Amino acid sequence: MVTSNPFSAMFGRSPFQPLLAHIVKVNDCAEALLPFFEATLKGDWQEAAEHRETITRLEHEADELKTELRLNLPNTLFLPVSRSDLLDLISVQDKIANKARDITGIMLGRKMQVPEELAQPMRDYMQTSVACVGQAREALEELKDLLESGFGRNVSDVMQKLIRELHVLEHQADDQQIAIRRQLFELEDRLPPVDVMFLYKIIDWVGELSDRAERVGSRLQIMTAN
Repeated sequence: MVTSNPFSAMFGRSPFQPLLAHIVKVNDCAEALLPFFEATLKGDWQEAAEHRETITRLEHEADELKTELRLNLPNTLFLPVSRSDLLDLISVQDKIANKARDITGIMLGRKMQVPEELAQPMRDYMQTSVACVGQAREALEELKDLLESGFGRNVSDVMQKLIRELHVLEHQADDQQIAIRRQLFELEDRLPPVDVMFLYKIIDWVGELSDRAERVGSRLQIMTAN
């Protein structure tokens, strides 16, 4: 009797099919942070809770894809990429979704609203970090095509360009984080100390989205260099 395993069938084409499916979920998680943040600025906690539920669902679906990938990834692949590299990549990707969930959990649980002076800088900063995740997704799509085409020179050049652009975005997010931390420092004496502590935590966690997206790009770069 022949059994059908849709996930295993994905590997019949390429292990990058499930990796790509995973980072699509991760990217959706990150993008859902933007309307969530807007809801917090308005103080609309019902809407914020709805976006939080969406992010939690997407993060759970990403977890399921991660588990399936680990269980179904063959020990040997006829590709110039090691199994350990693929497992490492899925782990880095998954932490992005986890962090998006964590950000919404604290902000919703504490009904956190950033000070008015920080609203636009935080909006821009979050958009840059989310753009980093989108760029990592695009780079993975390019690597999948590159592997399936036998490392064509032109495709490789395009992917390297995407990774360079990802590095630029990550540096932009770093600069934005430094500026926001400086602004928050100037506001500290006007805010409750506990609120300040959690604001710094959220600022750091938004930065982790871009940091981990850059790590995805770095691992893709290593894969194509081998």
